[in-house]
Amino acid sequence: MQAISLDAVLTVTFTLFAVIDIVGSIPLLISLKHKMGGIREFRATLISGALMIAFLFVGEKLLKVLGIEVASFAVGGSIVIFILGLEMVLGHEFFKGGDDPKSGTVVPIAFPLIAGSGTLTTIISLRANYEEVPVLLAILINLAIVYIVLKSLDYISKLLGPAGLLAVRKFFGVILLAIAVKIFAANAPGLLK
Repeated sequence: MQAISLDAVLTVTFTLFAVIDIVGSIPLLISLKHKMGGIREFRATLISGALMIAFLFVGEKLLKVLGIEVASFAVGGSIVIFILGLEMVLGHEFFKGGDDPKSGTVVPIAFPLIAGSGTLTTIISLRANYEEVPVLLAILINLAIVYIVLKSLDYISKLLGPAGLLAVRKFFGVILLAIAVKIFAANAPGLLK
């Protein structure tokens, strides 16, 4: 029974890791960190974790109470991700921080980059197939990885250098655009009935 639980935890952990794609978001996170004058790493991790855990337990019910379909939520998040991807590829600034240079910790970092619509809808889907405990453990493992990556952004930036960072940023910008289009395409047809 324990081996099955471990398998479930590993499967859910890798699924969430792929959807969160914190490694692919590194160029955007570095750019946002410079633009905003810093990121509150622990706060971003905490807020995104709270969103994921809340969605694990009450996500689908909350969306129903608000009169929002899961597909509508996913499409909305995909549009934000698409705009962030455009910013990375074109080098044109769409996201503007508020008066507080660290206001971007919540939007767009905690949501939708880390705990975006893709992540939250994936959690709802995983909950339909797995018990709460493996999904909760997978969320906590991914949050630890997210925190380590956020804390290491300066080191990663120095390692890549300006030219490497620009190349990686453009490449992952296209990946982000593709993810946004995939989320949109998977959910939009159901809304156009």
